[in-house]
Amino acid sequence: MKISTKGRYGLTIMIELAKHHGEGPTSLKTIAQAHDLSEHYLEQLIAPLRNAGLVKSIRGAYGGYVLAKDPESITSGDIIRVLEGPISPVEGIEDEEPVKRQLWIRIRDAVKEVLDNTTLEDLANYKDTGDQDSYMFYI
Repeated sequence: MKISTKGRYGLTIMIELAKHHGEGPTSLKTIAQAHDLSEHYLEQLIAPLRNAGLVKSIRGAYGGYVLAKDPESITSGDIIRVLEGPISPVEGIEDEEPVKRQLWIRIRDAVKEVLDNTTLEDLANYKDTGDQDSYMFYI
């Protein structure tokens, strides 16, 4: 499974909202400028996140977006599934011969494990200590 810019930028939006959780709405313009991204593209990504109940929009001069839930209750898996679809390393796993099917299932389950056990709170509070193994996932 390859995560596209939809998933990567969607995570960026959600991490920024998690960093400012409880401080009021954050505009997509602010996020786009901070990460040198297209505001127009972020607008396309926010709609499915809003429809999935992960974010809420706040209208008005000081409007923007806020998380619909606490950061510790939203996983990176929730976000990736909304923007990328089901998590699977290959399509048609059920059609594979048993030995390869087992490999693909193990890979899928390992990726799901990491995504479903990494919350927005984990990502928003991550500090780079220079120790590459401090937040390393082994699959």
